[in-house]
Order: sequence, then structure tokens, then C-alpha cells
Amino acid sequence: MHANTSLLHQHAEFLTSIRPFRNYKNLASLNKVADYIKKEFSAYGLSIEEQTWEAEGNIYRNIIASYNTTAAKRLIVGAHYDVCGDQPGADDNASAVAGLLETARMLAEEKPSLNYRIDFVAYCLEEPPFFATANMGSFVHAKSQFDAKVDVLGMICYEMIGYFSDTPGSQNFPIPQLAALYPNTGNFIMVVGIEKYKTFNKTFFEHMKTNSEIGVYAIDFPTGQDLAGLSDHRNYWHFGFPALMINDTSFLRNPNYHEVTDTLDTLDFTKMKAVVEGVYRGVVRF
Repeated sequence: MHANTSLLHQHAEFLTSIRPFRNYKNLASLNKVADYIKKEFSAYGLSIEEQTWEAEGNIYRNIIASYNTTAAKRLIVGAHYDVCGDQPGADDNASAVAGLLETARMLAEEKPSLNYRIDFVAYCLEEPPFFATANMGSFVHAKSQFDAKVDVLGMICYEMIGYFSDTPGSQNFPIPQLAALYPNTGNFIMVVGIEKYKTFNKTFFEHMKTNSEIGVYAIDFPTGQDLAGLSDHRNYWHFGFPALMINDTSFLRNPNYHEVTDTLDTLDFTKMKAVVEGVYRGVVRF
């Protein structure tokens, strides 16, 4: 099953064009994004629901699309649609939302026979000032799964999948030990997890890298602290669910991270397509 670069571009272009920027202060912009995501999910023929919560007196929305709703076990695929401040947020996180929507479209089109349900969740409030709080949309969602005693197979987090460089030395590392293990050219994608869930992580990684048109590497950190937990997957760990992150290594590669220069023209849609196809393979083969 192939991803469509034109659709990936279309989604990312829409998200990055919204003004005022889609941060937590601009509710109209966030609702415009949520409505767009809901419309796209609906067009694929998936079952749709919304999850709302209040933070600092405002109402925020998660948009959820489900496939194979009668199955008991559940795999969650998510991405956040808010940005940190006044920036277009092309890589962080329009690229991931585009990947989420395209994965959902591919699934709805292929209609694979699965013995588990897949929920695609577009989260709000991943970014500061709500990061690492119970007001993160992913915390709200993960808690709802825990409270309902849902049999969650695990969670796949799309987080920044669009920035790549073929220039040697373009990939940075926080410590020399990691630099010795991975390429120094930033043209690959990472599967990031923790050792507690290494079986889940390895299963997904093996499927994602098979026949991949982009380099796929994996790392399991000892704990969820620091670099390991810098996105929505952290909240599923909190409730005891396996989870991992698909990431282009963020600020270790992309100089536009949380800057006004995080624009659409910095994204590589050919490599994004390869990432999405790899994630799709992993999602449908558990």
C-alpha cells in the first residue's frame, strides 16, 4: 500500500497556512484544524468521535477515528496538532498530522482483515505550557483507555517526520556513545522507545524497516526520562501501556525546531512518504 505525497503536502500546507498560529491561545485556529481532521477522517468512512476537556477555562478537542470497532484489542496511532508558539510548525507537527491522516486513509482504502481495532487520535495541547501535565490531550486519552479497562496493544506516536538532510554531519547526538551507533547524516527515521516495552518496540521496528525506502533505526532508552519521552507516547507509559515514537530526531537535526523558520518548504515529502509506508506496515501486522 502506497502513501500519496500530494495528500501529505496538502495536509501539511493547510496546517502551516493557518493564522493566527495554532497554539493553545488561538482556539479558533485549533478548532479549524480539528474540523479539518474530522472532515478528512469522515471522508475515509471511519467511525468518528470527539473527546473534550477543559484547561485554563477553555475547551480543547481530541479527534478520534476508529477502524474495526468490534474488536476487543486496540492499537492507538496518534499525533498532536498544536504548535508551541507563533510559528507555522511544519515539522512540529504538521508533518506528523499529515502522516496520521494518510495512514488512516491507506487503512480505510485497503481494508485489511485484522483481529484488533485501530484508533487514530489527533491530540491537542502537547506543547508547553501543558507539556508533562494532565491537560495534555494524550494524557486525557490514555487515562480514558485505562479507566475503561481497554485492552490496549500499544500506541504509535507520530512526532516530527518531515525534516531530512543528505549532508554528512547533519545529524547531532547528545552523547558520543550514540554518535558511535548511528549515522551522522540526517536522512533516516528513528523508532524511539524504552526497554520496558522492548518486545513491542522490536515487533513494530522489524515490520517498519522491511523493504523500507528510508533508513530506519531504533533505540530503547533505559527509562522514559529526557529524550525518550518528549511527546504524547509518554502518557501511555504512565498508564502502563506499551508505546513508541516515530521521530526524525527533532532538534538534534532540525535547526527550525520551535522557530518561525519551521516552514512547509523545509519538508521532504518523498522521505515522509517512505516513513508513512513503513508505519503503515507496522500498524497492520501486529
